[in-house]
Amino acid sequence: MSGIVVFGAGGRAGRRVVATAARRGHEVTAVVRDPGRHPDLAGERVRVVAGDVTDADSVAQAAAGHDVAVQVAARLDVPAREFFPAAARALVDGLARAGVSRLVALGIGSLLEVAPGMRLVDTPGFPADARAFSLGHAAELEVFEGSALDWVVIAPPPVFLDADAPGTGRYRVGGTRVPVEGDAAFSYADVAGAIVDEAERPAHHRVQVAVFG
Repeated sequence: MSGIVVFGAGGRAGRRVVATAARRGHEVTAVVRDPGRHPDLAGERVRVVAGDVTDADSVAQAAAGHDVAVQVAARLDVPAREFFPAAARALVDGLARAGVSRLVALGIGSLLEVAPGMRLVDTPGFPADARAFSLGHAAELEVFEGSALDWVVIAPPPVFLDADAPGTGRYRVGGTRVPVEGDAAFSYADVAGAIVDEAERPAHHRVQVAVFG
């Protein structure tokens, strides 16, 4: 059993990470901006606290006493090129102060490669609005790469992520390529399973890896 702090616990991915970790017997601190908006998150193994993943002091306070941190927070009202690197910098600083060395973060499939050295986001015709969001994640990765954290970024396939589908448990994790084969959808539940797996049993270090069916 570990203590896991989840930043962005109120979102589609975050809720499933919290539920999966608690179901597996971990003590979970669910960090959200406004706990009053998420009264259903609290549970037997889940404590809900207010926090800001872009503020290092807030990160340090929320993460103190935990074994692993999970970052699944996103803000659609803030440009991705601002939010994701700001969150990464705050996590690097705040987690170091809290004594938490392991971070598992949710990435994005468009940063996976379609050929050696060629990311999906860099292919001709990639949508401009999706490119801006993807490059925010890329800036986050650069911050992690320059840190001393033991981090891993889990990137789901670039397909529809289904918030309602149950987990299959048949996902695989590894590699940096866009999956050649796969379904037109992938479940948030399986994404959460892969994230909690890495929190429990670290298998990948200082790298972005794909999760796929």
